[in-house]
Amino acid sequence: MTPIEYCYEKVKKSKSSFTWAFYFISKERRDALVSLYAFCREIDDIVDETLEIEVATAKINWWKTEINRLFHDTPQHPVSKSLLKFVHIYELNEAYFIEMLDGMEMDLKFNRYENFKQLQLYCYRVAGVVGILSVKILGFKNQGTLKYAHDLGIALQLTNIIRDIGEDARKNRIYIPLDELKEFNVSEDEILKFHESINLSNLLMHQILRAEVFYKNAYQKLPKEDLNQQIPGLLMGKIYETLLLEIKRDKPEQTLNRKVLLPPLRKILVILSCFFKNKLYALSN
Repeated sequence: MTPIEYCYEKVKKSKSSFTWAFYFISKERRDALVSLYAFCREIDDIVDETLEIEVATAKINWWKTEINRLFHDTPQHPVSKSLLKFVHIYELNEAYFIEMLDGMEMDLKFNRYENFKQLQLYCYRVAGVVGILSVKILGFKNQGTLKYAHDLGIALQLTNIIRDIGEDARKNRIYIPLDELKEFNVSEDEILKFHESINLSNLLMHQILRAEVFYKNAYQKLPKEDLNQQIPGLLMGKIYETLLLEIKRDKPEQTLNRKVLLPPLRKILVILSCFFKNKLYALSN
């Protein structure tokens, strides 16, 4: 199995919504994005699948060393080998990969966040940085597109947090800021015991509204001249934004006990609608 085949297999197993956007770009850029997302899956699996913190920390440190090898053209891992040519072609900065690993390290050190400032740093590291690297791979002319990527990445991660509140609670993780739990009179114990309430509904609605602001800001920051190249990212955004809308329309507190998912047909309809709408808009400007 070649390095790029390994990456495609890794991404395929993840069954992520992000893979839908890969069909709308050239093979080279698709290979680059698949390599990037395979890296994301590799380091994310460390946190999800390694029970001992010491072992997980050692694995994260190994990847930090591996990133150094990557940027000195001596990678060892199949994912790093696949990334090698792309970090040069698309001028991907080493610091961004270290930021992602720092984000994974935050998951090992913290299972609570005191306020949104702390949470936003986490979101930036595990998702905003991925958005910025994706923008570089897809291509851009205007520096404002990097600001779009930053906000879209945070919006996507906030959506994940809202969707996965129950799943995270089973791992003794609460990503919603503790000061906001206090503000809405929701205890940690209520979340960990999966107790649905009107207070929890209000708390989650507050998180939803914040995510919606990040989506809105992201779309507004995307310069017109880069819209056509960034359509794959917009497709990802619209899938997750539609998911957020589904949670909002239903009782938000129900996400504590069930995971809201979009069926494949719904995703396809969202993708087609977004694709043609943005293509027409790009052509008309």
